[in-house]
Formats: sequence, structure tokens, C-alpha cells
Amino acid sequence: MAHITELDLPNIDALLADDGDINIGYLHPVGQVAVASDPHNALAMLRRRPDESLADVLLRLDAAVATAIEHGEFTDEINA
Repeated sequence: MAHITELDLPNIDALLADDGDINIGYLHPVGQVAVASDPHNALAMLRRRPDESLADVLLRLDAAVATAIEHGEFTDEINA
């Protein structure tokens, strides 16, 4: 399990530097979610898994942002 202070999130960092955003919170009735968007698209929408730490969901979000940017494959665990 990773700790927040130890995280390296280069893809989220680049997204934020390029006017993107991330949101983490509770979405009824889905539960806890983490969403990353650029100014035009939602790149990744993740459900936080049971017993998944915040650091771990952020690492998954960072990887999903990389997949969206590099391969054009968007991750949607909310509407699936």
C-alpha cells in the first residue's frame, strides 16, 4: 500500500499543468470515485475499490490518464 507523501503522479501532474482537473469524492449511488478530465473529455472515471487506499486509487488514476493520453483509451468504471 502506497502513502500519499510517497506518490509520483507524472501523468496527473502533466494533466493539471495543461488545464486539466481531477475530482475525488462521493457520487450517489456509485460510491467513492476519482475522475480525471482535460478541457474536452473525461479521460478516466474510477470507482474506489473496497479496502483501496486513497494513494492506490490515485496511482490507478495516474495510469488511466497515461492510457487515455497515449492510446486514446478512456476508462469508465462508473457508467460501465
